[in-house]
Amino acid sequence: MMRALRFTILAVGGVLGILYVLAMTALYFGQEQMIFHAARLPEDFKYESSQPYEDCSIRCRDGNTLNGLLFKTAEPKGVVLYLHGNAGTIAQWGAIGPDYTALGYDILVLDYRGYGKSEGEIDSEAQFLDDVSAAYQMLEERYQNIVIVGYSIGTGPSAYLASKFSPSALVLQAPYYSLLELADSRVPFVPDFLKKYRFETNLYLPKVKCPVYIFHGTEDRLIVFSHGKRLSELLPKGQSQLFPLSGVGHGGINQDDRFLAELKNILDRAAI
Repeated sequence: MMRALRFTILAVGGVLGILYVLAMTALYFGQEQMIFHAARLPEDFKYESSQPYEDCSIRCRDGNTLNGLLFKTAEPKGVVLYLHGNAGTIAQWGAIGPDYTALGYDILVLDYRGYGKSEGEIDSEAQFLDDVSAAYQMLEERYQNIVIVGYSIGTGPSAYLASKFSPSALVLQAPYYSLLELADSRVPFVPDFLKKYRFETNLYLPKVKCPVYIFHGTEDRLIVFSHGKRLSELLPKGQSQLFPLSGVGHGGINQDDRFLAELKNILDRAAI
């Protein structure tokens, strides 16, 4: 009787172990689909805007090309590199263009690999960071004053760029302390060594030399407000400013009047 019970326990344990390994394998190879909700645009897609813009192609190290829209103003004080969230394309995110051009800045809204008309597929963190670095370096050839703005998934890569290059300012909207920590809170049963995308904003920020501005909704349920608050505490007093947006959730920061008012001040200071 006891031998049969032990056999049953071992058999059930073995089956559960196999199922766990299969689940972890599926999660490992499916991370891109879980994190990046990419959508394609047709090759002949033309963005409709009353403002002048340039349809940009950015060549990546491996030969693939990223697509972005560079909205233009007549006499730019500088340019903003905008790294958007994990869903949508420039077809939606391009709507923010007039907010920046009205303040005297050109703005490049970039689509990541697999998004919009950008070629290729995201397959590693290093590749992703290389890609956004290529976009920044393209702007460096054309502008002296560059401000980096990142939203949600784009905040980690934005902080990375600010730690590697020399922008005039860094703006983080609904940032995570690190994507690794955020993933730990969502899927604690998955070992960290299986998580390919870490985007450790907390490690990048202490290396940033420019002013850092953090906007975070107090009602954010996806990336809770404490992430932004903890990030602001990593920097010396005076280098970072935290703007709690009461009543705002994960979305809606770009449309918030408080954000737009502070954005004008930030861009004005960056142009000095």
